[in-house]
Amino acid sequence: MENNEKPKARMSDEQTLAKANEAIAIRPKRGRLTLLSRRIYNALLYHSQRQGVDEPVYRLSLSELIGDAHFNSKNTELLKSHLRDMQATTIEWSTSSAGGQRWVSTQLIGTVTIEEQGRGRPCFVTWRYPEEIKERLVRPHQYTRVLLEMSGQMRSYSAAVLYEIGARYLTSPGKLTMREDVLWWASVLTGRSDLTEVDYRFFKRDVIAKALAEVEALCEDFSLELIEHKSGRKIEDIQFRVVPRVQQRIGEIDESTRNVFDLELVGQLIALGLKQEEAQDLYATTDEGQIRAAIDHVQQRLRNQSLPELKSPGAYLKDALKKGYAGTKEAAAPTLPSPRAGEGSAAQESDAERLQRLRELWQKDRMQEARDMFKEMSAQQQEELRARFDESEVEKLAAPIARSWRKDGPASRVASSAFFKWVANTTWPAPVTDRELLDFALSRGVAGI
Repeated sequence: MENNEKPKARMSDEQTLAKANEAIAIRPKRGRLTLLSRRIYNALLYHSQRQGVDEPVYRLSLSELIGDAHFNSKNTELLKSHLRDMQATTIEWSTSSAGGQRWVSTQLIGTVTIEEQGRGRPCFVTWRYPEEIKERLVRPHQYTRVLLEMSGQMRSYSAAVLYEIGARYLTSPGKLTMREDVLWWASVLTGRSDLTEVDYRFFKRDVIAKALAEVEALCEDFSLELIEHKSGRKIEDIQFRVVPRVQQRIGEIDESTRNVFDLELVGQLIALGLKQEEAQDLYATTDEGQIRAAIDHVQQRLRNQSLPELKSPGAYLKDALKKGYAGTKEAAAPTLPSPRAGEGSAAQESDAERLQRLRELWQKDRMQEARDMFKEMSAQQQEELRARFDESEVEKLAAPIARSWRKDGPASRVASSAFFKWVANTTWPAPVTDRELLDFALSRGVAGI
């Protein structure tokens, strides 16, 4: 998008950033970018544009930065770590003009100061940009309008980047993004500078597919389609097609449904032994309710003196999330046979895993029964069930899932699981017994039980 007018700070009542096109698909040459660092960077850039390109240094209250970057913590140490990441990240900026090419290698952001003025008084953040790129950032000639609210709804770094890239090419005639090699895209979509080779199969599965699904669920202006370019049998280059959606523009979003980046929750993950980057990645790709349940489960497990010592709480938490056995009384203190002589905690955890696998199979079976039952209902009965779900459950759902439910109902790919799980739990509310689980395992021929 090329526009020579001076960027305005707001478009109607929305916080709209005029982001330089060169700053959208950033491929770091050193360091790593994260979802929160991108949110902070966008918020700082938005306020820099409001204050003007002539200001030598920019200043903002810490509380306003927290609100606009959509995170939640009074602990400034984690905020400082992200600011350091941005200062340590080296980017290359190439521009063309009638006189030739200009290449700049610089930091993402310059000096940053946090002024804590004492109890009861507001804290302020001040920052600068490297002079070589300041004007192109604060008063860009070619830019893309980025909604801070929309950017703040994204839960993963890759989805946030793809959203901005999609917004950039939404107004282009061909609606096709840049075509680049797989390694270039992997670096841009993960914010990593240390990648030297990429297995495309895993990159597509773990990064691209999840980011596309997130943009599909959250963005109401467009969706994205992956285009693969082969050399023989190998995928060498990829790009994306931007598909506009004929829908109403995102309006004001209820404060209670904002996707707030909870730094305190990330801090709890770090306290259990996860590295900061690992904790942030886990937070970005996992439902907050599941994370809280898993943390509670691990803390209960640590307090349980009757079980062997838990040597790696972080690994146990990730396993609990992966297998879904957090948040139940049985998982917190499973009733299992004591280990035989010579056996350690691995035997007990193996029993817990088998028990949880049975519960998961049981739950899936009940959900399928609920789907079949719903199909056989009359239209009136189906509508009554939907109305009950609307009244009691929709407000508890994450914002994108709730929007998908209101749009497509039980046919929604995003919300149908939540609905049919609720139908199953309300139809058969009694907790499953050990005897029922055993009968279920025997009837289904479940191995290893």
